[in-house]
Formats: sequence, C-alpha cells, structure tokens
Amino acid sequence: MHNSNNSPARRVTILGAGAWGTAVAIALAARHEVLLWARNPAMAEATAAARENTEYLPGFPLPEGMQVSADLDAAIAHVSGPGAGDAPLLIAACPVAGLRPLLQQLKGRAIPNVVWLCKGFEGGTGLLPHEVKREVLGDAVAGAALSGPSFAQEVARGLPCALTVASESAELRERVVSVVHGGNIRVYSCDDMVGVEVGGAVKNVLAIATGVADGLGLGLNARAALITRGLAEITRLGVALGASAATFMGLTGMGDLILTCTGDLSRNRRVGLGLAQGKPLETIVSELGHVAEGVPCARAVRELAGKLGVDMPITNAVAGVLFDGDTPLQTLAALLARDPRGEYC
Repeated sequence: MHNSNNSPARRVTILGAGAWGTAVAIALAARHEVLLWARNPAMAEATAAARENTEYLPGFPLPEGMQVSADLDAAIAHVSGPGAGDAPLLIAACPVAGLRPLLQQLKGRAIPNVVWLCKGFEGGTGLLPHEVKREVLGDAVAGAALSGPSFAQEVARGLPCALTVASESAELRERVVSVVHGGNIRVYSCDDMVGVEVGGAVKNVLAIATGVADGLGLGLNARAALITRGLAEITRLGVALGASAATFMGLTGMGDLILTCTGDLSRNRRVGLGLAQGKPLETIVSELGHVAEGVPCARAVRELAGKLGVDMPITNAVAGVLFDGDTPLQTLAALLARDPRGEYC
C-alpha cells in the first residue's frame, strides 16, 4: 500500500469512533493501515460487522482492511508493538472533556506520540489540550494538535480539505505531514500551539453567535460583522495567552471561523439557530446527538477572558444567552448599544 505522495503506508491508530475520528480514519485508510478504537465494545462490534459507523457517521462505508476494535491494548500495539514500522501515528479523536481520561489510560504505556483532534478548553481547569497533555503525560511523549476548517462528512466523502498541525516537536510535525498529507488533504505546519488551539476553540462560540443572528433574520451584513469582530476577539485572547497574531489569519483562525459560522453542517451554528427559535439549550443539545464544543467553551472563555482582562463582548453575550437567561434580542440590543471605538483598538 502506498499513498498518493509515493511515501510508504504507515500504521495509524485513532482513539475515538465519533464522527470526526471515523472520518479521519476513512480518509487515511485509503493510504495507510488504520485501526479505529471505540470505547464501547458493542459499538465497535456493530461498526466492524456493518462496515459503517451507523451511530455517528452513517452512510460512509469503511474501507477494506480498516480495523475496528474496542481492545485498547491491541490499538496501542498497532502503532508501538513489533511490526509497527516507520513513523507510526497515534491520534486521539475524543471531545475535550474526554482528553484527560483518555491520556490517563495511555500514561505509562509505550506510545510513539499523541496527536489530538479536539478543539476547546477543558471544563473546570480552563486548560488548552496541549496543557492537559503536559499535565498527564509530561514532555517525554511528543504531542501535536491537528486542526483546521473541516466537517467530518466532507472529509469522509473525500472532498478537498486543508489542515494545520502544530507542535513544539519539528520531528512530530514532519511525521504528521508525511502521514496525513496526501490525496485530497493538505497539511500545513507551525509551532504556535497556543494560537492553533485558541482559534479552534473560540470559533465555536462565535458560530453560536452567528447562528443566533441568522436565526433572527438579521441579514448577511450582520453575519459578516460578527465573523470579523469575532476574529478580533479570538486574536486578542490568543495574543494575551502568548500566541502569534499571524496565526489567526490562517486555517485554524480565519479559515475555521468562516467554515463554522457559515456551514450548514456546523453543530455550533445549529445551537445558535435553536436559541433564536426560543428552544431550551437542553433540547437543542439533545436533538443534535453530538457534542457542540462551543457550549462549554463559552463558559470557559468568558472566565478566562475576565481573569486576563481581555474584552470579548460577543463571547460574553453568547455565554449570557446560554447560561444567564438573557434573551437573544436583549443581547443584540446590548451589543449595538456599546460605545463606538477604533476598529484596531
């Protein structure tokens, strides 16, 4: 098996059989030896038998040869045991809330590296994924964030997609590019982990805001204003945390923000649409059937911005609607009533 870049097939284990983990597994299985690990044994067995993840990504058959298992030992051995070959890759495809428990299961095991796909801040601690990884696994295991504008259904369908890998390890960045880049997936790399992770996290909050605006029928002018001013908020927070402002002009900043705020496949945008219709948050989340990371992220970002003294009025407005009982129309009026200011202040 060879990929489209004429580099050899590699072994890849993806821990997490949700929609995004399954989509990445499907995309990479065309070129590599992929094992998809599901936490639930019954789900793993059903997915392997049907050759389709009917629960989280129905309608997309699994490629021939792609393994599905609930055996964590086997999943890790696939990329670290005898015969793992050159440049194996271990990918964590769980929500942010599940990252620490998953990494704790990996602690003390011989793993080649860990790459995470989740976007957000950890609830309670307010930590970014790379900070969670450092707390659990230390610096001995190299880690990377793989992020960017990407809907699971489109990646599984084989449509073009561009992602960014961020890591302090140049070797791991090169490894991720060598494995993931190819076919219809382009992968760029950078060392600004804070910028990549902040962009991927906060854009979900802004997508909720855009969904609310669209649901209220505020028009395309309002949508453009929200996206643009939302990018300013993301950049302010990222720079305060030590990120480079330039990172937010790239795929994991502007790119991911535009996609999530405007795409009909965006779960977070759908949360905003539901709020505009007056639906209770619990009902909206239940109807989604998937995690909408922008909901817990809004609370974490509001708290973090408050501690850092970073002005994030749109994020605060979203958190007010989600958690404080504010109505979308009240929130809109408050945003429009804010004093004028210089655009780049």
